[in-house]
Amino acid sequence: MATTTVAIIGGGPGGYEAALVARKAGAEVTLIERQGMGGNAVLTDVVPSKTVIATAEWRTIADRAPQLGIRAGDTSADGDGPHLSVDMAAVNTRIRGLVAKQSSDIAARMAKNDITVIDGTGVLTADGGVQIGDETLRPDVVLLAVGARPRVVPSAEPDGTRILTWTQLYNLTELPEHLIVVGSGVTGAEFAGAYSLLGSHVTLVSSGDRVLSKEDPEAAALIQEVFAERGMTVLGGTRAASAVATADGVDVTLADGRVVHGSHCLMAVGSVPNTEDLGLAEAGVEVDERGYIQVDRVSRTSARGIYAAGDCTGVLPLASVAATQGRIAMAHALGDAVTPLDLRHVSSAVFTAPEIATVGASEDDLRARGIFYEVSRLDLARNPRAKMLGIDQGFVKIFGHTVTGQVLGAVIVGSRASEHIFPLALAVTHHLTVDDVAAVFTVYPSLAGTTAEVARRLHHLGDASRS
Repeated sequence: MATTTVAIIGGGPGGYEAALVARKAGAEVTLIERQGMGGNAVLTDVVPSKTVIATAEWRTIADRAPQLGIRAGDTSADGDGPHLSVDMAAVNTRIRGLVAKQSSDIAARMAKNDITVIDGTGVLTADGGVQIGDETLRPDVVLLAVGARPRVVPSAEPDGTRILTWTQLYNLTELPEHLIVVGSGVTGAEFAGAYSLLGSHVTLVSSGDRVLSKEDPEAAALIQEVFAERGMTVLGGTRAASAVATADGVDVTLADGRVVHGSHCLMAVGSVPNTEDLGLAEAGVEVDERGYIQVDRVSRTSARGIYAAGDCTGVLPLASVAATQGRIAMAHALGDAVTPLDLRHVSSAVFTAPEIATVGASEDDLRARGIFYEVSRLDLARNPRAKMLGIDQGFVKIFGHTVTGQVLGAVIVGSRASEHIFPLALAVTHHLTVDDVAAVFTVYPSLAGTTAEVARRLHHLGDASRS
């Protein structure tokens, strides 16, 4: 039998994960990437941003040390603890080095698996080919994993110096004195929280009445409260009409006429797919009115033999979803068993401090669907391990089905919530009940103990269905 040939345009999580699956299945794989292996997720988005956030988290740990009885000889003027400064040039040098290493590791993995990587831009042709410069491939299967880029507002054009997108922050050599963040979604909230912890004064401009409007309302309210306690200014219910660089900073004019002056401005107002000049129309690949490639649950586009994965599809802008879409696409294309993408099983996190992690249905969703459920919730502050670690913020919340006891969804707010959501993601994915979760041994003391206790409080759910 002839070997199946696969061409993948884009080397981010959707692309390189798909390449590995296809190669393991015996296909001959060519991956085309124009920026560097890892795509936006590694080069300009997930890896660098979460490294900044991790750095900020270490700063908070150090600041909290005196509360635990740890003292340093050189204390701050108010006597609260050691005076800490942030060397932004060193932080960003470390980030760029880490990004380069991660990208290099992915490239090495491609080479080890005999995956051909071409440095260039792939364009679809009307006859089913993929053109890279003067060369044209004739693959059996094509996967588009071209990602997305920050949306640019014409009245706030980024200059890379004072007005920035989130891809441009890593060239800063000094910590912004006053950072204005426009946009209070996940990206805006994460960077606002991180730079506030690093020592910048931060003003966060939110079009809604609260930050993180798509997250659990109780979780979002807690984060906004924490932001205020740390001295952040949150301007809610307004939008930025323009941003203009000045001699000593930037002026951001709000829709209500107010002008906010800062040293730098971060525009975090969404993203747009990298789907122009890709030959989509010629190849018969349909996009929606915003330019996102339309796919089904096994990543098929409207064109035979062409699949798509990741942020260019507009399904859910998470690296984990992109990777899953890519793996599903290759399994389907190469005849392997396929489980279609189910967004109800996706766990996600907002990397603020504390973090927000969620999985399954939200409470708003359950109410809208008319599903009978009960809620169990406990604060982490009462957990003995949390007390030892000095953690006094956050909670665990589980939604259980009133009749069956099945875990329908969960929210965790707290340190490392992104790690602690995993057992509840297993429960949601495999349709476990609250009793299934409660019956599992947890280490004492551990933060996971609160998850088990929250589940135990829902013990009698499902009794009616078993009687």
